[in-house]
Amino acid sequence: MDELIAELAPNGVEFRTLGDIARFVRGNGMPKTDLVDEGVGAIHYGQIYTRYGVWATETISFVTPETATKLAKAQPGDIIITNTSENVEDVGKAVAWLGAEPIVTGGHATVIQHDLEPKYLAYWFQSESFFRQKRALATGTKVIDVSARQLAKVRLPVPPVEVQREIVRILDKFTRLEAELEAELEARRLQYAFYRDQLLTFPEAGGGYGGFRWVTQAPSLVASAESRRPISPTATCASCPTSTYSTTSPSISLAMTSCALTPANVSGRLRAGTSSSPDRLKLRMRSACPQW
Repeated sequence: MDELIAELAPNGVEFRTLGDIARFVRGNGMPKTDLVDEGVGAIHYGQIYTRYGVWATETISFVTPETATKLAKAQPGDIIITNTSENVEDVGKAVAWLGAEPIVTGGHATVIQHDLEPKYLAYWFQSESFFRQKRALATGTKVIDVSARQLAKVRLPVPPVEVQREIVRILDKFTRLEAELEAELEARRLQYAFYRDQLLTFPEAGGGYGGFRWVTQAPSLVASAESRRPISPTATCASCPTSTYSTTSPSISLAMTSCALTPANVSGRLRAGTSSSPDRLKLRMRSACPQW
Protein backbone atom coordinates (compact mmCIF):
# COMPACT_ATOMS: atom_id res chain seq x y z
CA MET A 1 0.00 0.00 0.00
CA ASP A 2 2.82 2.43 0.87
CA GLU A 3 4.45 1.80 -2.50
CA LEU A 4 1.17 2.42 -4.33
CA ILE A 5 0.61 5.70 -2.49
CA ALA A 6 4.22 6.76 -3.12
CA GLU A 7 3.78 6.06 -6.81
CA LEU A 8 0.37 7.68 -7.31
CA ALA A 9 0.50 10.42 -4.67
CA PRO A 10 4.20 11.29 -4.24
CA ASN A 11 3.33 14.57 -2.50
CA GLY A 12 0.97 12.92 -0.03
CA VAL A 13 -2.77 12.25 0.06
CA GLU A 14 -5.03 15.26 -0.28
CA PHE A 15 -7.63 16.01 2.42
CA ARG A 16 -10.86 17.75 1.47
CA THR A 17 -14.16 18.54 3.12
CA LEU A 18 -17.12 16.36 2.27
CA GLY A 19 -18.97 19.46 1.13
CA ASP A 20 -16.31 20.10 -1.52
CA ILE A 21 -16.58 16.66 -3.12
CA ALA A 22 -20.21 15.62 -2.54
CA ARG A 23 -23.79 16.78 -2.95
CA PHE A 24 -26.42 16.17 -0.29
CA VAL A 25 -30.08 15.24 -0.76
CA ARG A 26 -32.01 15.34 2.50
CA GLY A 27 -34.60 12.67 3.03
CA ASN A 28 -38.14 13.40 4.18
CA GLY A 29 -41.22 11.45 5.17
CA MET A 30 -41.51 7.67 4.67
CA PRO A 31 -42.83 6.39 8.01
CA LYS A 32 -42.79 2.62 8.47
CA THR A 33 -46.46 2.51 7.50
CA ASP A 34 -45.41 3.45 3.94
CA LEU A 35 -43.34 0.28 3.57
CA VAL A 36 -44.82 -2.54 1.48
CA ASP A 37 -43.70 -5.96 0.22
CA GLU A 38 -43.01 -4.94 -3.39
CA GLY A 39 -42.57 -1.84 -5.50
CA VAL A 40 -39.67 0.62 -5.49
CA GLY A 41 -36.76 -0.34 -3.24
CA ALA A 42 -36.56 1.71 -0.04
CA ILE A 43 -34.13 1.96 2.87
CA HIS A 44 -35.65 3.27 6.09
CA TYR A 45 -33.15 5.07 8.32
CA GLY A 46 -33.89 2.72 11.23
CA GLN A 47 -32.99 -0.29 9.10
CA ILE A 48 -29.51 1.12 8.46
CA TYR A 49 -28.76 0.59 12.15
CA THR A 50 -30.10 -2.93 12.39
CA ARG A 51 -30.37 -4.59 8.97
CA TYR A 52 -27.61 -3.24 6.69
CA GLY A 53 -23.84 -3.45 6.59
CA VAL A 54 -21.33 -1.29 4.75
CA TRP A 55 -23.05 -1.77 1.39
CA ALA A 56 -26.18 -3.31 -0.07
CA THR A 57 -27.34 -4.56 -3.45
CA GLU A 58 -30.93 -5.34 -2.42
CA THR A 59 -33.42 -3.61 -0.15
CA ILE A 60 -35.41 -5.22 2.62
CA SER A 61 -38.43 -2.97 2.10
CA PHE A 62 -40.28 -1.22 -0.69
CA VAL A 63 -42.74 1.62 -1.25
CA THR A 64 -45.37 2.07 -3.92
CA PRO A 65 -44.34 3.96 -7.09
CA GLU A 66 -46.69 6.79 -6.09
CA THR A 67 -44.99 7.18 -2.70
CA ALA A 68 -41.53 6.96 -4.28
CA THR A 69 -42.10 10.10 -6.35
CA LYS A 70 -42.17 12.17 -3.14
CA LEU A 71 -39.01 10.75 -1.59
CA ALA A 72 -35.26 11.34 -1.85
CA LYS A 73 -33.70 9.08 -4.47
CA ALA A 74 -30.37 7.25 -4.23
CA GLN A 75 -28.65 6.24 -7.45
CA PRO A 76 -26.29 3.24 -7.66
CA GLY A 77 -23.05 4.30 -5.99
CA ASP A 78 -24.65 6.85 -3.68
CA ILE A 79 -24.28 6.71 0.11
CA ILE A 80 -27.25 6.83 2.47
CA ILE A 81 -26.29 8.07 5.93
CA THR A 82 -28.36 8.49 9.08
CA ASN A 83 -28.69 11.92 10.68
CA THR A 84 -30.29 11.08 14.04
CA SER A 85 -29.80 8.47 16.74
CA GLU A 86 -30.17 7.97 20.46
CA ASN A 87 -26.39 8.06 20.90
CA VAL A 88 -23.37 9.57 19.23
CA GLU A 89 -21.79 6.17 18.58
CA ASP A 90 -24.52 5.15 16.13
CA VAL A 91 -25.39 8.42 14.45
CA GLY A 92 -23.86 8.82 11.00
CA LYS A 93 -24.02 5.12 10.11
CA ALA A 94 -23.71 4.83 6.33
CA VAL A 95 -24.52 2.26 3.67
CA ALA A 96 -23.37 2.35 0.04
CA TRP A 97 -26.13 1.49 -2.40
CA LEU A 98 -24.67 -0.83 -5.05
CA GLY A 99 -27.87 -2.19 -6.57
CA ALA A 100 -28.76 -1.93 -10.24
CA GLU A 101 -31.74 0.43 -9.87
CA PRO A 102 -32.38 3.71 -8.03
CA ILE A 103 -34.04 3.44 -4.63
CA VAL A 104 -35.52 5.90 -2.15
CA THR A 105 -35.03 6.88 1.47
CA GLY A 106 -36.91 9.07 3.92
CA GLY A 107 -36.56 11.32 6.92
CA HIS A 108 -33.59 11.24 9.33
CA ALA A 109 -31.34 10.19 6.44
CA THR A 110 -29.32 11.95 3.76
CA VAL A 111 -28.26 10.77 0.31
CA ILE A 112 -24.62 11.62 -0.47
CA GLN A 113 -23.85 11.89 -4.19
CA HIS A 114 -20.13 11.76 -4.92
CA ASP A 115 -17.41 10.63 -7.34
CA LEU A 116 -15.37 8.45 -4.98
CA GLU A 117 -15.22 4.66 -4.83
CA PRO A 118 -18.53 3.99 -3.00
CA LYS A 119 -17.22 1.33 -0.65
CA TYR A 120 -14.19 3.46 0.20
CA LEU A 121 -16.43 6.27 1.39
CA ALA A 122 -18.74 3.88 3.26
CA TYR A 123 -15.77 2.26 5.00
CA TRP A 124 -14.37 5.69 5.91
CA PHE A 125 -17.61 6.53 7.68
CA GLN A 126 -16.72 3.68 10.07
CA SER A 127 -13.28 5.10 10.83
CA GLU A 128 -12.00 6.65 14.04
CA SER A 129 -11.33 9.89 12.13
CA PHE A 130 -15.01 10.26 11.25
CA PHE A 131 -16.07 9.30 14.77
CA ARG A 132 -13.97 12.08 16.30
CA GLN A 133 -15.34 14.64 13.90
CA LYS A 134 -19.00 13.64 14.23
CA ARG A 135 -18.71 13.77 18.02
CA ALA A 136 -17.58 17.38 17.76
CA LEU A 137 -20.36 18.24 15.29
CA ALA A 138 -23.24 16.37 16.95
CA THR A 139 -25.99 18.29 18.71
CA GLY A 140 -28.76 17.27 21.09
CA THR A 141 -28.98 15.26 24.30
CA LYS A 142 -31.81 12.71 24.19
CA VAL A 143 -31.76 12.63 20.38
CA ILE A 144 -28.37 13.11 18.74
CA ASP A 145 -28.32 14.87 15.38
CA VAL A 146 -25.61 15.37 12.76
CA SER A 147 -27.26 17.30 9.96
CA ALA A 148 -26.27 17.38 6.30
CA ARG A 149 -24.92 20.89 6.88
CA GLN A 150 -22.65 19.57 9.63
CA LEU A 151 -21.59 16.58 7.54
CA ALA A 152 -20.39 18.96 4.85
CA LYS A 153 -17.69 20.19 7.28
CA VAL A 154 -16.12 16.76 7.75
CA ARG A 155 -12.59 16.41 6.33
CA LEU A 156 -11.48 13.12 4.79
CA PRO A 157 -8.53 11.77 2.80
CA VAL A 158 -9.08 11.57 -0.95
CA PRO A 159 -6.35 9.31 -2.36
CA PRO A 160 -6.20 8.37 -6.06
CA VAL A 161 -8.99 6.03 -7.11
CA GLU A 162 -6.51 3.15 -7.54
CA VAL A 163 -5.58 3.51 -3.86
CA GLN A 164 -9.24 3.69 -2.87
CA ARG A 165 -9.92 0.44 -4.71
CA GLU A 166 -6.95 -1.31 -3.11
CA ILE A 167 -8.15 -0.22 0.33
CA VAL A 168 -11.60 -1.59 -0.49
CA ARG A 169 -10.12 -4.89 -1.69
CA ILE A 170 -8.23 -5.35 1.59
CA LEU A 171 -11.16 -4.36 3.81
CA ASP A 172 -13.55 -6.57 1.83
CA LYS A 173 -11.27 -9.52 2.54
CA PHE A 174 -11.35 -8.83 6.27
CA THR A 175 -15.11 -8.31 6.15
CA ARG A 176 -15.57 -11.76 4.61
CA LEU A 177 -13.26 -13.29 7.23
CA GLU A 178 -15.19 -11.56 10.01
CA ALA A 179 -18.45 -12.97 8.66
CA GLU A 180 -16.96 -16.48 8.61
CA LEU A 181 -15.76 -16.10 12.19
CA GLU A 182 -19.16 -14.85 13.32
CA ALA A 183 -20.83 -17.82 11.64
CA GLU A 184 -18.36 -20.17 13.32
CA LEU A 185 -19.01 -18.54 16.70
CA GLU A 186 -22.77 -18.91 16.25
CA ALA A 187 -22.30 -22.57 15.37
CA ARG A 188 -20.24 -23.06 18.54
CA ARG A 189 -22.97 -21.36 20.59
CA LEU A 190 -25.56 -23.75 19.20
CA GLN A 191 -23.25 -26.67 19.83
CA TYR A 192 -22.64 -25.54 23.40
CA ALA A 193 -26.40 -25.26 24.02
CA PHE A 194 -26.92 -28.79 22.67
CA TYR A 195 -24.24 -30.36 24.86
CA ARG A 196 -25.25 -28.32 27.90
CA ASP A 197 -28.78 -29.65 27.69
CA GLN A 198 -27.53 -33.19 27.03
CA LEU A 199 -25.02 -33.17 29.89
CA LEU A 200 -27.45 -31.75 32.40
CA THR A 201 -30.28 -34.17 31.59
CA PHE A 202 -30.31 -37.36 33.70
CA PRO A 203 -32.69 -40.33 33.97
CA GLU A 204 -34.37 -40.89 37.28
CA ALA A 205 -32.92 -43.50 39.65
CA GLY A 206 -33.64 -47.02 38.45
CA GLY A 207 -33.89 -45.93 34.83
CA GLY A 208 -31.70 -46.77 31.84
CA TYR A 209 -27.95 -46.47 31.40
CA GLY A 210 -26.05 -43.39 30.36
CA GLY A 211 -23.41 -42.17 27.95
CA PHE A 212 -22.82 -41.25 24.34
CA ARG A 213 -21.62 -43.80 21.81
CA TRP A 214 -18.73 -42.12 19.99
CA VAL A 215 -17.24 -42.94 16.61
CA THR A 216 -14.20 -41.51 14.89
CA GLN A 217 -14.35 -39.16 11.93
CA ALA A 218 -11.82 -37.56 9.59
CA PRO A 219 -10.49 -34.09 10.46
CA SER A 220 -12.75 -31.15 9.75
CA LEU A 221 -11.74 -28.18 7.65
CA VAL A 222 -12.23 -24.60 8.70
CA ALA A 223 -11.35 -21.34 6.98
CA SER A 224 -8.25 -19.47 8.05
CA ALA A 225 -7.07 -16.05 6.99
CA GLU A 226 -4.75 -17.50 4.36
CA SER A 227 -6.24 -20.82 3.31
CA ARG A 228 -8.41 -23.70 4.37
CA ARG A 229 -6.41 -25.95 6.66
CA PRO A 230 -7.12 -29.14 8.62
CA ILE A 231 -7.60 -28.80 12.35
CA SER A 232 -8.11 -31.24 15.20
CA PRO A 233 -10.02 -34.44 14.39
CA THR A 234 -13.69 -34.51 15.31
CA ALA A 235 -15.65 -37.00 17.37
CA THR A 236 -19.25 -37.66 16.44
CA CYS A 237 -21.89 -39.35 18.57
CA ALA A 238 -24.01 -41.88 16.71
CA SER A 239 -27.13 -40.37 18.30
CA CYS A 240 -26.04 -36.73 18.16
CA PRO A 241 -26.67 -34.35 15.21
CA THR A 242 -23.51 -32.33 15.80
CA SER A 243 -19.79 -32.97 16.07
CA THR A 244 -17.18 -31.28 18.21
CA TYR A 245 -13.60 -30.22 17.67
CA SER A 246 -11.01 -27.83 19.02
CA THR A 247 -9.27 -25.22 16.87
CA THR A 248 -6.61 -24.47 19.48
CA SER A 249 -5.66 -27.80 21.02
CA PRO A 250 -5.18 -31.37 19.78
CA SER A 251 -7.19 -32.63 22.76
CA ILE A 252 -10.93 -32.50 23.22
CA SER A 253 -12.46 -32.96 26.67
CA LEU A 254 -15.96 -34.36 26.84
CA ALA A 255 -18.35 -35.52 29.50
CA MET A 256 -20.93 -38.07 28.40
CA THR A 257 -24.47 -38.53 29.67
CA SER A 258 -26.91 -41.35 29.33
CA CYS A 259 -28.17 -43.76 26.72
CA ALA A 260 -29.09 -47.45 26.83
CA LEU A 261 -25.63 -48.57 25.71
CA THR A 262 -23.23 -47.50 28.45
CA PRO A 263 -23.19 -47.20 32.25
CA ALA A 264 -24.76 -44.07 33.71
CA ASN A 265 -22.79 -40.84 33.95
CA VAL A 266 -19.79 -42.10 31.99
CA SER A 267 -17.13 -39.47 31.44
CA GLY A 268 -14.09 -39.68 29.24
CA ARG A 269 -11.45 -37.83 27.29
CA LEU A 270 -10.90 -37.83 23.56
CA ARG A 271 -7.35 -37.13 22.49
CA ALA A 272 -5.91 -36.80 18.97
CA GLY A 273 -3.79 -39.79 18.00
CA THR A 274 -0.06 -39.28 17.87
CA SER A 275 0.54 -41.82 15.14
CA SER A 276 1.13 -40.99 11.48
CA SER A 277 -2.66 -41.02 10.93
CA PRO A 278 -3.80 -37.75 12.57
CA ASP A 279 -7.46 -38.48 11.90
CA ARG A 280 -7.53 -41.40 14.31
CA LEU A 281 -8.64 -40.77 17.88
CA LYS A 282 -7.69 -42.55 21.08
CA LEU A 283 -10.39 -42.86 23.67
CA ARG A 284 -9.49 -43.19 27.32
CA MET A 285 -12.50 -44.13 29.47
CA ARG A 286 -12.96 -44.41 33.19
CA SER A 287 -15.83 -46.81 32.52
CA ALA A 288 -15.88 -49.21 29.59
CA CYS A 289 -18.78 -49.42 27.19
CA PRO A 290 -19.85 -53.00 26.46
CA GLN A 291 -20.61 -52.02 22.89
CA TRP A 292 -16.96 -50.99 22.08
